Amino acid sequence: MRYQKANEIMPEELVELIQKYIDGEYIYIPRKQENKKTWGERTGAREERSLRDRSIFLEYSTGACVGDLAKRYYLSEKSIQRIVLQERKNMGQGKTSKVT
Repeated sequence: MRYQKANEIMPEELVELIQKYIDGEYIYIPRKQENKKTWGERTGAREERSLRDRSIFLEYSTGACVGDLAKRYYLSEKSIQRIVLQERKNMGQGKTSKVT
């Protein structure tokens, strides 16, 4: 998001009305509810993270240990454990056995 000059995009009367309330200060105008985007929707970060988490789970499922995965993905062992448990849950493998 970048700043835009109000006097370049709004009618002069509207700028003058806003100046009555806040003259020369910054103001945030929120998006309409129907235009809001979820985290990572614009950048693809959510999809990238989802792919990473599935890869971690697949590698763990095929024998990789938590410590090695933590080093490979630059995450803590606790984060790897959380990802494995969440992915297991997402795949309907709701077993609650401890991840080591």
